[in-house]
Amino acid sequence: MIKQLSRFIVLLLLIPSTVFAKNDIPQDSPQKAVAKKPATKDITVMLDWFINPNHGPIIIAQEKGFFEQSGVNVTVQEPADPSLPPKLVAAGELDLGVYYGPSLMEGASNGLPIAWVGTLIASGLDGIIVLDKSNITSVADLKGKTIGMSSAGNQFPKLDRSFAPYGFSAKDVKLVNVGWNLSSSLMTGRVDAITGAYRNFELNEIALHNAKGRMFYFEELGVPPYDELIFIANTDPKKRDDEAIRRFLNGIELGTQFITNHPEEAWEIFKNSNKKQLDNSLNKHAWLDTVAYLAKRPAAMDVGRYQKYADFLLANRMIEKPLDVRELMLQL
Repeated sequence: MIKQLSRFIVLLLLIPSTVFAKNDIPQDSPQKAVAKKPATKDITVMLDWFINPNHGPIIIAQEKGFFEQSGVNVTVQEPADPSLPPKLVAAGELDLGVYYGPSLMEGASNGLPIAWVGTLIASGLDGIIVLDKSNITSVADLKGKTIGMSSAGNQFPKLDRSFAPYGFSAKDVKLVNVGWNLSSSLMTGRVDAITGAYRNFELNEIALHNAKGRMFYFEELGVPPYDELIFIANTDPKKRDDEAIRRFLNGIELGTQFITNHPEEAWEIFKNSNKKQLDNSLNKHAWLDTVAYLAKRPAAMDVGRYQKYADFLLANRMIEKPLDVRELMLQL
């Protein structure tokens, strides 16, 4: 009995020493080492045009340190020509470009090695704008009228779909290329309506000139919904850094969340990032109107939505062959 009790006491005394031995680890032991913070990645993104409220999440993420928090150093470039981003991305000379959703499909159909990696503006901003005081009260009244546009070609399928229920097509209106003078062309009476105009900009520009515009929204006229502005990268994995892009999109999401929750404070930060260029009444009004259209989940991929628009382009002969959009959308 005494021998058994002695063995028990010895075992009991050994237990604490074992526990202490496991916990008493030198500070330089691998088990005590703190995980190193991943090295910061560098990435360059070229905008579709000069900085404006559509690019709010990018600027806010930069100014608020969300990119730094996400582990990515972002260089933002404004293009000398709006056609540059897809060309430079396709050539492997640019990490990311801001581009137009419908144009991605047309570019990919023409062989450009570009693909969607994220969304910036998750809704079409385009439509047909008329002056509220005009006698055009419905789309049907546009037949035979003069419509100003800033570019030729890509507006035709949207106009055809919008006019079809009323028995006419884009051939039954006079289309005039007015360049970037969309609002002024409408207000001076040069044209009866404009298209290719953004609801968050041209409507506000008209209002700031003491007039009132009214928009017919394409998504309410049978045109499939699409993303206005997206982020594109090269389809070749050797010509892109997926981890850097993931970090970039995380920063964009944080920036978008901040704008959504604090639009007025975010506006102050945005305009102060370049007061000379950004601090004006048009940008202030456009800023508030843009918040609702920002992609709250920039990295979320909606294949069905894109496929419907690709099929729409095919049906309207804007692309020559069917597209499987899964081949031009990258889930990183």
